[in-house]
Amino acid sequence: MGITTYVSDILEGLSSVWDAMVVGLQGYTDKPCTLEYPDEKVRLPARSRMQLFNRFEDCIGCSMCAMACPVDCIYIDTVKAPKADAMPEKYLGKTKDGKEKKLYVTKFDIDMAKCCYCNLCTFPCPTECLTMTPRFEASVMNRNDLVYHFSPMTKDEVERVNKAAEIEKHAAEAAKVAAAAAKAAAPKPAAPAPAAPVTPATPEPPK
Repeated sequence: MGITTYVSDILEGLSSVWDAMVVGLQGYTDKPCTLEYPDEKVRLPARSRMQLFNRFEDCIGCSMCAMACPVDCIYIDTVKAPKADAMPEKYLGKTKDGKEKKLYVTKFDIDMAKCCYCNLCTFPCPTECLTMTPRFEASVMNRNDLVYHFSPMTKDEVERVNKAAEIEKHAAEAAKVAAAAAKAAAPKPAAPAPAAPVTPATPEPPK
């Protein structure tokens, strides 16, 4: 090994050490890029798709969002509003855009563990009550806690509404059967008598 190669290797080694030191010293002058989470949080870009939220007071129970969901993570149960007394009318009324609510939404659950954040469920919503929020922190110890329940109806209210709707359904079916039976038992009008044949007159011979 010649002296030239020896000196060249020494210079290359010193150059490598110097490059490493420069990179290390830059850390003292550059601004830190690490955020002190959770005291500091990343600013999300506009229209970020995060957790779903349903503004229940504007939900009419149309189930359009559940039909649009590609992973079936939205569960909806509705009951047609019965006309019985003592029903929880506070869950009916009108939405903020004037649509009349004719169904009791007894169940509106979203399983965020299954949600793929595609945002397809928000577009067909006629009252725009289903939206995606900027909330992305959803860490829980139990996966069942990722199922969000939006219907405020209690178990007793749901049972009362279902029972009243079932009674009205049976009453309507009974009335329909009674009407059909009355129609079948009604006397049929007599058929009109056939008209007597008309005999053509014999023409008189010319005089």
